[in-house]
Amino acid sequence: MGTWELRESYESSNGTVRWDRIGQGSPVVLVHGWPFSSYVWRDVAAGLARRHTVYVWDLPGYGQSAKTTGQDVSLAGHQAVLTELLEHWGLTSPAVVAHDIGAAVALRSALLDGVGYGRLVLVDAVSVRPWGSPFFRLVREHAEVFARLPAPQHEAMVRRYLAGGTHGELRTRVLDTLVQPWLGEVGQAAFYRQMAQAEERHTREVEDRFGELDMPTLIVWGEHDDWLPADRAEHLARLIPHARLEWVADSGHLVQEDAPARFTSLLTDFLAGQ
Repeated sequence: MGTWELRESYESSNGTVRWDRIGQGSPVVLVHGWPFSSYVWRDVAAGLARRHTVYVWDLPGYGQSAKTTGQDVSLAGHQAVLTELLEHWGLTSPAVVAHDIGAAVALRSALLDGVGYGRLVLVDAVSVRPWGSPFFRLVREHAEVFARLPAPQHEAMVRRYLAGGTHGELRTRVLDTLVQPWLGEVGQAAFYRQMAQAEERHTREVEDRFGELDMPTLIVWGEHDDWLPADRAEHLARLIPHARLEWVADSGHLVQEDAPARFTSLLTDFLAGQ
């Protein structure tokens, strides 16, 4: 798809959100997770766009969206923006594919805001407690200290952390693109702001209500996810009525990068009702 550039802007209650829309057909909304951006959907979006209108966007404080001091980048803050965007786009029952914290955001919009989805896909989902890798929890507890790291040390740490999201090795160009939004004074502050506001109470508020979900649901999990282990996937599948769990071999937390073709095939079949 060439350079990944989100062409549209929406002035949300939480700052400027960059978004885009490709393809034609029934709507599918892709929601990225931490600490990524809509860039991770580039191959999947291109594949789905053959049959669907695909909506991609960067969460507030991520990627090409605005990053500001005092910004609400909690799961609750992102939930509010997702609900706003669906109304802005005029979508009443889209399919939603949500990864990592994006899954928690999508679940909150459904259960707390009453947003309807035609189908729901939860990918290596932040959804049931406890969540977050040991490193993530360490940095979250000491975000103010880590935020004062010299820029070279910060960049090295972010690069190493992001590289750990896949089972295979990320291509240098891809890793550079994922790291870039977190660099510089604004980006570095935004990185630790996200961590500081990541609170498990925002999943606890909806975890006991997963049984209320009544749309067809597919759970996709990388077999080698070192950030969110297999028991989280199995527990989530038990909580959601009639949910189907699919494992992606040779993949880590970021299945979009480890196995884009296999992942897109799973999505295509599920969205077609198979």
